Amino acid sequence: MRPILLIALKDLILIFRDRAMLLMIVIGPFLLTLGMGLVGGRFGGSGGSSSGPTDIPVVVVNQDGEELGNALVKVLDSPELDDLLAPTFISDPDMAKQWVNEDQMAAAVIIPPGFTRSVFPSAGEAGAWGLVPSSEVSILLYANPQRPNSVAIVESILRAFLFRVEKGRILGWTTVASLVLHGEIQPEQAEVVGRALGESLARVDNPQDLIRVVALEAGKSEATRVDIMTALAPGMALLFLMFTATYGARSLLAERRQQTLQRLMITPITPAQILIGKGIGVYLSGVIQQVLLIGASTLLFTLRWGDFWGVLVLILCASFAAVGWGLLIAALARTPGQVASMGSALMLVFGLLGGSFVDLQNLSPAIYWLSRITPNAWGMDGFSILAGGGSLAQIIRPLLALIFMGGGLTAVAGWLLARSRHLLQA
Repeated sequence: MRPILLIALKDLILIFRDRAMLLMIVIGPFLLTLGMGLVGGRFGGSGGSSSGPTDIPVVVVNQDGEELGNALVKVLDSPELDDLLAPTFISDPDMAKQWVNEDQMAAAVIIPPGFTRSVFPSAGEAGAWGLVPSSEVSILLYANPQRPNSVAIVESILRAFLFRVEKGRILGWTTVASLVLHGEIQPEQAEVVGRALGESLARVDNPQDLIRVVALEAGKSEATRVDIMTALAPGMALLFLMFTATYGARSLLAERRQQTLQRLMITPITPAQILIGKGIGVYLSGVIQQVLLIGASTLLFTLRWGDFWGVLVLILCASFAAVGWGLLIAALARTPGQVASMGSALMLVFGLLGGSFVDLQNLSPAIYWLSRITPNAWGMDGFSILAGGGSLAQIIRPLLALIFMGGGLTAVAGWLLARSRHLLQA
């Protein structure tokens, strides 16, 4: 075991003593990520902030003027949404639409007359117990197509409010039905009791709980869309991980050419120990590279990578899969130059297929399934889940795929290297 660790440590030290290598595996991807973030507007203002948009301009027209219409106005103008929405209240719906068309507003929320009464009709307007709406009156969301992210946030707030209203209406109906069936109230009292109960359940006297849920969901969604660094940083880290793996595996052929590998072969160290030691050295260099890049992006860009243990295990598994590809290239090549050429080509192809430059969801189904042969794609899946609030348990599938990929490729590479007369021969 000691010879294996010494070989791994020696290779690790040589890699990080090489200034050119250090530039390529750590400083290069960091600067490339920073440059792409600048081009993509990551540091160009609040629009690129990882916290999502703020002060979304919304114009509200309340033509209802009754309980539910006023409740919705209260939600949109609540202190909990001060940082998210900047509502303006007017009485003219045509002017509200004009402001949206002129790009002065992200959206117009128009509450039509009779909205409250369509949900809770007054006595004599509805059928059974005053809980069945006599007519459908819908809230109008007039959206600005140039601001889809902001519109999505406003729409999610409206949907949450309407869900609360509908839940109150249904709970009121079921409660009154139960009271009548058990003789607690008379059928003629059902309308008054049911309507009062439904309005009470639907009322948003304190919108804090509703807004907290909506703002959190909207913030996650918008952060995913707006913060370009969230997608760039993992993509660049995985892209250059492939370079690190192939460069480290290249040392096998380089040492063969420099006659240092032959000297190792005449010692009591077995060929298997040499291969395992060099593989561990390459693996550790990949892990260290990922840790440095993720740590630096967290401190400098305030990126949230997600669950700590999930990120750590994902780094370990992605590095293992990348090393498997690096060793396979070393086993198939005959010179260090061939490893460098094949490794660079593989790095770029895997970067394109694996989502380092494009969103995998935008690819055709055939290309998407082809991307599954790359550690980049599985790594991006894992990082996306973790960044979205997932835990270690939720990335088991990407982890298993990376482990099986690394194990299978390493086994094949080891078998090829063990049979390679031009390499492991004193």
